[in-house]
Parts: sequence; structure tokens; C-alpha cells
Amino acid sequence: MTEYGLKRHFDSGAARLLGGLVAQVHPPFDLDGYVAEVGALVPPLELKDRVRVLSDGLRTRLPEDYPQALAILLSVLGDELGEGEGMFNTSWYLMPVARFVEDHGLGHPEESLDAIEQITRRHTGEYAIRPYLDRHHDATMDRVRSWAGSPSLNVRRLASEGIRPRLPWARTLHRFVEDPAPVLEVLEVLRSDPSPYVRKSVANNLNDIARDHPDAVLEVLERWAVESPTPETAWISRHALRVLVKNGDQRALALSGVTGGEHVRADRLVLSPATIRLGESVTLRAEIRNTDRRAHTVAVDYVVHHVRGNGRTLPKVFKLAAVELGPGESRVLEKRHPVREVTTRRYYPGTHVVDLQVNGRVVAGDGFELVT
Repeated sequence: MTEYGLKRHFDSGAARLLGGLVAQVHPPFDLDGYVAEVGALVPPLELKDRVRVLSDGLRTRLPEDYPQALAILLSVLGDELGEGEGMFNTSWYLMPVARFVEDHGLGHPEESLDAIEQITRRHTGEYAIRPYLDRHHDATMDRVRSWAGSPSLNVRRLASEGIRPRLPWARTLHRFVEDPAPVLEVLEVLRSDPSPYVRKSVANNLNDIARDHPDAVLEVLERWAVESPTPETAWISRHALRVLVKNGDQRALALSGVTGGEHVRADRLVLSPATIRLGESVTLRAEIRNTDRRAHTVAVDYVVHHVRGNGRTLPKVFKLAAVELGPGESRVLEKRHPVREVTTRRYYPGTHVVDLQVNGRVVAGDGFELVT
């Protein structure tokens, strides 16, 4: 059976690659035993458990003294990654080293936080740091605040990514879900960072926070627009507002540079054909009109209310266009929408209602029938 995704890399071959590096600096390391153990244990496991097997195998074959074992692992990290060098395609094999610190280093927080900084320069420490935020919160946040001022883009990025409240694949940081103020304090330092890698993390972090505290994020971004009118800050703001813009939040839309949605009309939305099968496409066509005496830039989206297996519907917002409309101007918009299964969505037969939104406001609707 062919395996897909990142998990397929973490097998006996990964054990030989990482273990071979360790054996070069620590000859007593049982490389053959490590490779055999990993090869026997990982086949039925998913990614995180595979990484844990490789990490635990290192722990049992390195010196019992944690600082000594950690020093051996840090000596095989290699050179720091530069801008645009992906941690999952360049240094993916270091993930078990980060997991080693995450699982086995909590009794040595100073040494482990030093190690996380070194690891993130070559891979990432965004997962490893999270138990330290729970167990050694004050000391870890002191490090995070210092990392935000690092000359290393990878370390600055960790200052943001490591404290994202809802980081994918990671444990939720409930204290920051409840009170994001400490996170926002760190992001202040990074609000106009020169690195796209760092800016993307800052935007994603704010997007996470906006799910629970939209007003707090909007207040921050409105203030940044005045205090930090740079292209870098503007980029962060646009990408941080994704969820709020999709939800039609008017303050978020204004920050994104769109206005006047209340003045835009659409006589109708037409979908054709009216009936399709899975794998086919439906074409959306609408004419929108600016009824105001002023020009406006509007964001036009459409919402497909997908039929679920239980008969209920689940809405999904899709981008259609950003349109500049002069006073009284009309514009015809058209888009072909494929209806095919993807890994995150399964289709069921039934009537799929489609809404046309302008700046988050529904202005027209239609639907199509999906048949088997």
C-alpha cells in the first residue's frame, strides 16, 4: 500500500539518516538496533506517533544524562535555514530531535529552551515549546519576548508561531485562547517584520485570535494602520483578517480597503446548468451595480451551502472577485465552480443553495441540484 503525506518519510530510512548522523559524533549509538526498532513499530502509525517512536528510540540509546544526550543531538543540526528554505522539505528529519526536547526535557527548562532556539534555526520549535509554556510559563515567555528581537528570522518566527493559541497539529494553548494579551504584546514587536516568513506567522496568529476575540484583533490592526503605515504591516493586516472578512465583518472589510457594500445591488444570480453530477461544474453569473454617487471597491464572494449526509447544510465561502465600481457602474461577473470531492469535503445529492455576497452582505441567491 502506497503511503502519502509527510508521515511516509518517517520510517527505517529516516532512522538510518538521523541515527547515522548521531553515530558519527557518538560512536556507541546502536544504529542497527535503532533502524530495526523504528522499522518494526512505525508502519501502522500516523505522523506524530511515528515521530514519537524515533524520538523515544533516541532517548533509550543516548546517555541517561539529559544535558549530555541533548548536546549530542544539537551537534548534528547543521546550518541555519535561510529565507524560503522549508523546514518540511529541507530539514524534515530533525522533527524527532524537536520531539525529544518536547517529551524528555521538561526537567531541564533552561537547557531545553536553549535547544529549542537552536533547533528552530534549522527546523522548527513551534511544537516543542508548547509544554514549556504550560509547565514553565514565566521563564518561557521571557524567552519568547527576547526571541522577538532576534536577528535570526527563524527565531523571530518562533516567537510568534510558538504562541499561536490554535496552532494546527499542536495542543491548544487555552490560557491564550482565554486571554490573548500576552500574545498580542509579542506581536507588537513583529508588526512590520522584514521577513515574509515571520509576517505570515504573525498574520496566522492574529487570524487564530480573531476567532475568539475579533474586537481585540480589530483594535490592534486599526491602531497599527495609523502607527505603522508600512507595506509589511498592511500585508499582515490583510492576511490576518481572512476569517473576519469571510464572515462579513464591516470593520475588517474597511481595514481591507473595501467600502460601500450597502450601495451595491445584484438583480439576480444565475447558476447553470441547474442539475449536475459529481465531477461536473456549475457556472455562476451575476451583474452587480453600484447605486451610489461615489466609487467603491467591493469584495464579491459566494457561499455554497453544501448538503451533508444528515440532510443539513454546511456553508463554505469562496472568493469571486475584488471589483472597483464607479458611480452608477455595473459589472458582469462569471465563474466556473467545479463540484468534485476533495480530502476535506464530501458531496451528497440534493439542492445546494448558493448566496452571492458583496462585502459580506447577501445580495442574491440561486441553487443547483446535485444528483447521483
